[in-house]
Parts: sequence; structure tokens; C-alpha cells
Amino acid sequence: MSGVTKLFLFAVLIALMVGCKTKNDEKIIATAFDYSLYQSDIIGIVPKGSTKMDSTTIIKNYINNWIRQKIVLHKAEKNLNSEQKDFAQQIEDYQNSLIIYTYESKLINQLLDTNVSNQDIQNYYNANSDNFQLKDNIIKVNYVKLELKSPLKAKIKNMLFSKKEDVNTKNQLIDICTENAVNFYLDDDAWLLFDDLLKEIPIETYNQEAYLKSNRTIETKDDNFYYLINIKDFKTRESVSPLSFERDNIRNIIINKRKLELIQKMHKEVFDEATKNNDFKIY
Repeated sequence: MSGVTKLFLFAVLIALMVGCKTKNDEKIIATAFDYSLYQSDIIGIVPKGSTKMDSTTIIKNYINNWIRQKIVLHKAEKNLNSEQKDFAQQIEDYQNSLIIYTYESKLINQLLDTNVSNQDIQNYYNANSDNFQLKDNIIKVNYVKLELKSPLKAKIKNMLFSKKEDVNTKNQLIDICTENAVNFYLDDDAWLLFDDLLKEIPIETYNQEAYLKSNRTIETKDDNFYYLINIKDFKTRESVSPLSFERDNIRNIIINKRKLELIQKMHKEVFDEATKNNDFKIY
């Protein structure tokens, strides 16, 4: 530790223990121009459980940042006129917005119905399906990632690529993959982004749409692993997105719509009540 650093830390510690005093006996630990940093200003900035070294570093950095800020603030104040430094209206507007936002948030927490039924989602989708266009290619896929020399490649391939929909065979495949596969995905119902599959599987394609149309069962490998992929279904970008892929999105849309309606209703009721009671005048 350099002599300058030791001197700084010593000065900080002395300031914390003794400090300068103001008229109200508040201890000062730093000043910059006409600004003062008081000991009470740094209470709570050091997390509980911090070591002495960490505590000293945190306090040192806080004081340095405070000094730099006040130096720049002093420079700015000297170079701005009174009108440029008058933020009274902006502060009032911001405070008013915060108060209204806090009240609206409290109202939403108390009254908002967040239960969205499957029928609600279905109805919204049916009425707005044209608005759900895919921006990416999506797939329903089963895939298995195996060690390159796995003795189960042929067996898993036959089960994965089988055209028979057999629950027992599927459950058996899940058990085998759980015990032996490096990674696997065997959900027949969920839609995935094709790009997400490409992050897991070393497939090279410059035209995703053409690739999906001509490849349903795929075998590939790299230096370490062997991959088996069965694309069960796909939809290309700009086609209508399936309901199951949009379910969470629609639920959020419905809830946000309810929030807006709740806030608009509150605003109207408050305004109507104020009108009825002659609580405002226009001159």
C-alpha cells in the first residue's frame, strides 16, 4: 500500500471518528466548494458482513465519487443562468406522476383479476389470429444427443424415428435416454424456435424454410457426439402462429388490457365525482 493511500485511509478513519462539526454538531467527513458530506450520509452504504478492507474501499469510493459529482455540479451551476437551473415545474410534474402511478399500482394490486381462463385465451386468439404472425420458424421436435460411441444408437434411432404413436414405446425411450443420453427432448406438443434447436444440434443450413420442408428425420455428428432429430411438425415465419405458442403472450395481453380498463374506469369515476361535487372550475 502506497504512502498516499495510507494517508488517505488514515484521514477517512480520523474523519469518521472525529470529523469537523457544524452548527448542529453534525460531523463532516468531506467538503467540495460549498458542499459538505456528513457522517450520517454514509450510514448503511457498507453491506453487513463486509471485511474491514472491503468497508474501507467502499467508503473511499463513495467519498471520491461524491467529490467528483460536487465538483462537476459546481462547474455546471456557475455556467447556467437562473432560468436554466429552475426545475421546479419538472420536479412538480414528476412528483405528481409518481403519486398517481403509486395510487394506480395500489389499485391494480387490490382489484385486478389475474385469472385468465383457457376459454378467454381461445376467444382472444380466434378474434385476433391475424395479429399473431410468426417472426421466426418454429418446430415440434424430438431429439437425442448421444456419446459418439454409444452402443444404443441403432435402438434409439428405431424408436425415435418410428411412425407408430405408441405410449409404451415413448415411455421406454424416455427411460433409456434418462439413463444413457447426454441430452434429449421428447415433448410432442411444445413448439420451439428452430434457432434454439440449431444452438444444440450442429445443423448447417442457409435456407431454414427449404431445409424444414425437405428434412424430417435427421442424423448428424460432430467430433464428440451423435445426434438424432425427428421434426414432428413445423411452421415457417410469416405464417399464423399456433395458439399453444402464443398462450403466455395472450395471457399477458389480456391482463394488461384489464389493467388499462381498470385505470381508465378509476379516472372516469374520480372525474365524474369531482364534476358532481363542483370540485373544480374553469375560468
